[in-house]
Amino acid sequence: MGRKPIDPNPNHYAKPTTLLLLTLASCTLAYTIVSLFFRFGTVPFGERRNGLVLDEGNVECCGGIKGLELWGPVAKWGSEFRVNGSVECCRKCKEMCGQGGKCLCDSWVFCGDKETCGKKFGECWLKKQKDSLVPERPGFGSRIVWTSGMIFGKGEGIVGLDTDHGTIRIELYPDCAPHSVAYILELLALRHCAGCHFYRAEGRGSSWDTNGNHIQDASFGPPFALIQGTLEAHGTLFKHIPAEVCPAVKRGAVAWVGSGPEFFISLANHQEWNKAYTVFGSVLDEDMEIVEKMIQLPTRPEIWKNINVSVLEDPVTLWIRRLETSHEGLV
Repeated sequence: MGRKPIDPNPNHYAKPTTLLLLTLASCTLAYTIVSLFFRFGTVPFGERRNGLVLDEGNVECCGGIKGLELWGPVAKWGSEFRVNGSVECCRKCKEMCGQGGKCLCDSWVFCGDKETCGKKFGECWLKKQKDSLVPERPGFGSRIVWTSGMIFGKGEGIVGLDTDHGTIRIELYPDCAPHSVAYILELLALRHCAGCHFYRAEGRGSSWDTNGNHIQDASFGPPFALIQGTLEAHGTLFKHIPAEVCPAVKRGAVAWVGSGPEFFISLANHQEWNKAYTVFGSVLDEDMEIVEKMIQLPTRPEIWKNINVSVLEDPVTLWIRRLETSHEGLV
């Protein structure tokens, strides 16, 4: 990280007081920059999220979207079932969608504002969508008193990024990144992603091993071990996605750059980024070989905000499609 020094005052006959103030300001600025550098390390995209610091061992993802009401077949009636908060409602749904068994609940709806909910305050509705990738959502907006969230069972919530080099299957995280996953589902509904493509590809260099682990005493890039692209379809109006509390960036993680629509797939475990980016999914292990293949494509060097990057000579077009399960074909 660096910046070309600029003389803020070319007048060599400035008054001593002015020079003193400039010196103090420069020292303060330098201290701030150095402090941030040692706190965060190198940032490969030119911007970073704030406040996404989690202890993955102690924090459970159970997020929802305020002002959203999901419909669908009822698994448990909220008029007869009340809880203390949206997280508890989410957990109750997860209990009905356990590992190994049939998922009986994939969506929850909670009313948590005592004033606006009235008699419905505390109601927790648990539902099972007819199609988990196309949830029934008739109500959305500030007038809606409900908060809703999604949960995908084993083998569900899998989408494919179709490229000329193969289909990269991604498992989505609706409980960690509900706004992000909602946007991906909107793209699926379009049945096209014209304009979506990968344009940057960088290997691990000498900083990470083939399992994505950082090599002791090595730098943290560049290169940064990732492929980067955009998920904005032509003819659609993209709305910035809010920061969401998500897992750290590990090998296979799929995350936004800033608030989207730029995104990246990581080939390394980036603990040095301190969960700075919203991770909304992960590539299935068996499909990482496609990502490995793409970082071998011809690139040219460029500099983005003082960061050396590798840009693909020929961008790779991608199409986003749905998968019924992790082992079934594209739809």
